[in-house]
Amino acid sequence: MRWPEKRNALSVTMMDRLSAALREAAGEEGARAIVLAGAGPAFSAGHYLPEMVGASPEEQRQVFLACSALMETIRVLPLPVIAEVRGIATAAGCQLVAACDLAVAAETARFATPGVRIGLFCSTPMVPVSRAVGRKRAMEMLLTGDFVDAPTALDWGLVNRVVPEDRLEAESQTFVERIAEASPFVVALGKRAFHRQAGLSVEDAYAQMSEVMCGNAVEPDAQEGMRAFLEKRRPRWTQGAS
Repeated sequence: MRWPEKRNALSVTMMDRLSAALREAAGEEGARAIVLAGAGPAFSAGHYLPEMVGASPEEQRQVFLACSALMETIRVLPLPVIAEVRGIATAAGCQLVAACDLAVAAETARFATPGVRIGLFCSTPMVPVSRAVGRKRAMEMLLTGDFVDAPTALDWGLVNRVVPEDRLEAESQTFVERIAEASPFVVALGKRAFHRQAGLSVEDAYAQMSEVMCGNAVEPDAQEGMRAFLEKRRPRWTQGAS
């Protein structure tokens, strides 16, 4: 994201361009994961409020449709998306972190859903945030608007790693390299399956994921991976992400 003078605010144009850039990156040959970082000292301050003040209901709707489309793009991409967070991630910016598959934060990063403080409750950010941190912690963030520091975000499950800022890019790259060791076909399959089962009852999740694993087990990369494990060698993947 590159609008540092506005703390990478998520205007409609920014969100549309970001959605398109994510789809383009996912289609690049050999791509195995996507790292999403903000230019400048902040990850994202959330929606660009000047385009919302005085806007018509239809114009407001376009803002939130573009936001939902961006978050859905992240969810359906075959590649894992990693948020690399410096500085603040607030409101829709915090939503963006929560929507990513993984997140790495600098020790100085801070997170908040402060919409309640300006009369605009963070209703769409609470969708992924509540799924990441749980109901009580999400409600604390949503009702107070207070900042959560990086160690707390780690403890709550909003991010996966917290590191000194000078190690942030290296930590993101570590995730990319580990992901790249696996079959891209299986990673894509697993990401789809994860989001599919997340909204199901335990009984339905087991039933559907059993079928997913049955299908997965007969795929060429699964057969190759099991043979390689038994033969104590590195697997040779042949299937691409789909």
